[in-house]
Parts: sequence; C-alpha cells; structure tokens
Amino acid sequence: MSAQAQKPEARSPASAVAEPAIAFVSVSKGFGRGGGLVQALDGLSLAIPRGLVYGLLGPNGAGKSTLLRILAGLLRPDSGEVRIFGASATPTDRSRLGMLIEAPSFYPFLTAREHLQMLARARGMASLVEPVLRRIGLEAAADKAVSGFSLGMKQRLGIGCALIGQPEAIVLDEPTNGLDPDGILEMRALIRDLAHRDGLTVLLSSHLLDEVERVCDRVAILQRGMLVAEGAVADLLDRDGRFWLQVEAPELLLARLGDQAEAGDDGVYVRVERHDVPELIQSLVSSGVRIHEAKWIKPDLETVFLSQTRKVGP
Repeated sequence: MSAQAQKPEARSPASAVAEPAIAFVSVSKGFGRGGGLVQALDGLSLAIPRGLVYGLLGPNGAGKSTLLRILAGLLRPDSGEVRIFGASATPTDRSRLGMLIEAPSFYPFLTAREHLQMLARARGMASLVEPVLRRIGLEAAADKAVSGFSLGMKQRLGIGCALIGQPEAIVLDEPTNGLDPDGILEMRALIRDLAHRDGLTVLLSSHLLDEVERVCDRVAILQRGMLVAEGAVADLLDRDGRFWLQVEAPELLLARLGDQAEAGDDGVYVRVERHDVPELIQSLVSSGVRIHEAKWIKPDLETVFLSQTRKVGP
C-alpha cells in the first residue's frame, strides 16, 4: 500500500471540479523601490486543477521562483491572494502541500530511513516511513548513508520527505535538474505516478522543456511576471501546429494562396486552423490540385515556449 493510499479523505470527481488545488488571484510582488523596482509578479492569476501534473514554465526572471516562494509562505505578495483547496492560504492550509524547492539538503551521515523517521516523528506519522520508502524506490538503499547517494537518489529522498506529511499536492522545483538519463526516466515515472496513481496534484517548475512535454498534463508559461499562455499540453501543441502539403505544381498553389502559404521542406506550409483543414483539402481537390501528401505538423513545447515568451515586449 502506498503512503497516499492510507489517506482517509477520498478524492471524488465532484470535489475536483469544485475548487482548484492551488489558485493565485491577482498576485503582485515587486523588489526594490523607485526607479530600481523590479516587478517579479504583475497581477498574476492562475488556477492549478486537482489530480494533474502541472508545469510552470518561463525564462529566467519570469517570476516562477517568486511565485513558489509565495506559495510556500517564504514571501508575502504585495497584493493578491493565494488559495489552497479553496481556502485562503494559512500555515494550516499549507500543511496540505509537500514542497521541494531547489536542491534538497540532507545530513550526509544519516540514512534515508533515518531522515524519514526524523520527519515522521515530528509529525506523529511513524507508520508512513516504510510505505514512503517503497513509494520512492529507496527501500533497498534505506539504510545507506546519504553521503553515498547519487543525485537522483537524493532527489527521490527529497520527494519522500515531502510525502511524509501526507500532502494532497506536491510542489517540485527542477526535480530532474542534473540527473542522468536513467535518473530522469525514474523521476518522470515517479512524478506521473504521484498524480495519476496516487491522486496528488503535482506543480512542477522546470527549464527542461522536453521533460515538461513528456510528463505534464497542463502548463502555464510566464514572462515578466505575467501569464502569456496556459492550457493542456496537447492543445497548446495543436494550437501552434502547421499544415503541410506536397502537391504537383506547388508554385501554382503558392500563387493561389498568397500570404496564407509559404514553401518549405519540399512542399507548401499553409496557415490554417486545424478544424478548417478538411474544408481546405476539399476545396483544393475540387479545383484540380493533385495532393500527394498532407499532414498536420505539431511543434514541440520548446517552439511554443519561444513563440509565447518572445511576444512580450521590453
């Protein structure tokens, strides 16, 4: 039985619809004064649905770290509100979150089990130590000193420490940073299991866009303290996709479509919404255009990220 399976509170679909797990309502935060003021967050509103892996993206200086520190209670916003499972954030409400901000730090001479036991005793949850060790895949290494752990093992132990309090949501800051390929695969599987098997909400901040694309259900992209894009990963990729055709006499098609089309990759790219593609194909065939190949090409998340963050002016 996993640590999460022991929770008395069931998560029903109805409760998931009622309130997001975490909500930021018009949150602003600045640093400095006068001409030296840096606006880290600028009226940001964002809702994190329950039971998903939610990615928080943005270039350096976008406000991600400030947002997570406000969520953790380490910073106070200048204005706005943070809500946790529908309630205004208080220390009691924040106890419903598990947080791993930046790289975890451990006592090198203690074992994984001893670290978890220390936290479990403080919370009165000694019975969770063994289930958590199994959940994070460190049962075999539980009695080894942390000084001999790989970076991936330390990251998993950090998540284990966050799970000891039986959180309903967990916040992870760069959980795959510095990991080797095997460690990344293990961390990816653990993160997805926490949400889709154990029912936790996972808020994940990362610079590794390929990993975010693989592991996250939804993402928010920040730039200069503002939200510039948000949605399901699949929808964002579809939204920025392109339609490509290989036809006979492409020059005639280019002349016909004008600014709507451009040559590329031995074919023609057409700017068109995906739902309008069938009508376009029917129109071209009816007018005698011979189509050899047609496909909708999805971008990767990096392409979407760059297109969104470059839209915001200086």
